Amino acid sequence: MDIKIPRYVSAVLDVLSKNEYEAYIVGGCVRDSLMDKSPHDYDVCTNCTPSEMVRIFNNFHTIETGLKHGTLTVMSEHMPVEITTYRSDGEYTDHRRPDTVKFETELREDLRRRDFTINAMCFNPDEGIVDMFEGEKDLELRVIRCVGKAEERFEEDALRIMRALRFAAVLDFSIEENTSLAMRKKAHLLNAISAERIFTELKKLICGKAARRILLEYSDLIALIIPEIAPCIGCAQNNIHHCYDVYEHICRSVESIEPNDELRLTMLFHDIGKPQKKTTDEDGQDHFKLHQLASADIAEQVLTRLKSSKKTLDMVTSLVREHDNRVPPKRRSLKRFIAKYDYDFFEAWLKVRRADTLAQSDYMRAEKLAELDELARLGEEIKADMCCLKVTDLAINGHDVMSMGYKGAEIKTVLNFALDAVIDEVSENEHDTLMDYVKENFHV
Repeated sequence: MDIKIPRYVSAVLDVLSKNEYEAYIVGGCVRDSLMDKSPHDYDVCTNCTPSEMVRIFNNFHTIETGLKHGTLTVMSEHMPVEITTYRSDGEYTDHRRPDTVKFETELREDLRRRDFTINAMCFNPDEGIVDMFEGEKDLELRVIRCVGKAEERFEEDALRIMRALRFAAVLDFSIEENTSLAMRKKAHLLNAISAERIFTELKKLICGKAARRILLEYSDLIALIIPEIAPCIGCAQNNIHHCYDVYEHICRSVESIEPNDELRLTMLFHDIGKPQKKTTDEDGQDHFKLHQLASADIAEQVLTRLKSSKKTLDMVTSLVREHDNRVPPKRRSLKRFIAKYDYDFFEAWLKVRRADTLAQSDYMRAEKLAELDELARLGEEIKADMCCLKVTDLAINGHDVMSMGYKGAEIKTVLNFALDAVIDEVSENEHDTLMDYVKENFHV
C-alpha cells in the first residue's frame, strides 16, 4: 500500500536521503495511514547520528532538547517533525525510561525495542512498508500484540500496560493472549508510573469506542489503578430500576455518553460510592440512599490523587453530586437549578442523567427519557427568554439597595432576596416593581 506523506515531512526525508542516510516515517503515523486515518504527527527514524542531523539541517529551524537521546525536532514549513537516530535501550531500572540509550546503525535494532507490532512499522516512498514483526497482519486481525517477549516490554516500561488498554479501547481491538497474561503478571509495576501518565492514558481509554468492553474485560487492572472501584465489581443491585451490578452499570453508562473527558469521568465515578451506601430491605430490595454524595467524595479523592486539573475535578465532582437530583420539569424548579450553576452545567447534567438512564433496566425508561426531554425543552425556553438567574441580571443594584438605607452585608442579602423573588416569578424583574417588592416584603 502506498502512503501519502505530507510535503513538509517529505522535505525532511529528502534531506536525509540526499546525504545518503536511511530515513523512514515510523510508528503511529504508519499505523494510522494503514487504517485510512489522518496522522496527527509524523516521527522519522534514521541511521544519521545526532551531531550529523544538526549539521545537515542547519538551514532549518531546529529544537535540540531531545538530542542527547538521539531526537532532533525539525521545523519544516512551520510544522514539527521529530527525527530520531536508530537506537537500542539499556536497562529500565525505574520501569519507565531507559537508563542509557545506544545509537545503532541497523533499523531492526530500533524497531525491536518498540511496544506493539502495530507501532513497529515504518515506511518510505522508495522501499514502501517495512514490517519486521507482522504489524500489518495484526492490524488486519485487529489485535494488540507486544513486539518480542511481552513480559520484557512491560518490565521495561509499565505504562505500556495502560497503553495496551488504551489502544484496545480506542481502536476496538482485542489484546493477544500472551500480551494480556503479561499485562496482568506485571501490573504491579504500574505503581512505579506517575499519576499524571496513568491519568492521561485512563482518559483516552474511557473515551474509546470499545471502552465498555475493555473496562469489563480488564476490571482487575482498572481496580489496581482505582482501588475504590473494586467494591463495585459484582455488587448486585436488586432493584426494579437496575439489571446489572454496579460496575457493569458504570461501564455501560460510560459508553452511553459522548466521548468527552469530563463526561466520561463523571460516569466512571457517578455510582462508585454505592457499595458503601447499600442497604437491603425486608423484601430483598436494595437501596443506595445518598450514594451520590459518597460517590462525589470518592471522585474528589481519586481525581486529586491522579493530579487532575481543578477545572475537571470541580466539574466532575459537581456532576456526580447532582446526578441523582430529580429536578421536576417546572420552570421555577429548573430556573433555580440553572441559577445554582449555569446553562453549560445544566446541559452536561442532562447528558449524565440520560446516560445513567440508558444503563439501567428498561423499567419506566421511556417515561424517564421523556421527562429529560421536557427538562431540555424547558431549559431552551428559559434560555431563549433570557430569564434573570443571577444578581447581575437584576434590574436593581447595590446602589439602589443602599438608597433604601441598607448597608454592608445587608446589601448582598437584599439582592439575593430580590433574585429569589424574580426566579420564583413572584416579582417582575423591573426596577420600580422590584424596589417596591423589597420595601414591602424584606425584613431584617
